[in-house]
Amino acid sequence: MTKQEVIADVAKRRGATKKDTELFLIALGETLTSALAAGETVRFIGFGAFEPRSRAARRGRDPRTGEALTIPAGKTVVFRCGKNLKEALR
Repeated sequence: MTKQEVIADVAKRRGATKKDTELFLIALGETLTSALAAGETVRFIGFGAFEPRSRAARRGRDPRTGEALTIPAGKTVVFRCGKNLKEALR
């Protein structure tokens, strides 16, 4: 599903305009991004939780040359499904 399809579907379900829905989704994305960048976990009860995690540096291998290399430490986001989402996917 593309961003435009999500906007159209949400607007239709809520009886809102596509423009208002798009502005809401942009604001939601910005809020999630700033919270996760600050190290906070964002929870939507029943849907799931977005949690920032740190990954340690590790050894890897260049697939083209086979040369060993070090993959630097970094940050990532993990999503854990909530109960209602898990049940909907069964």
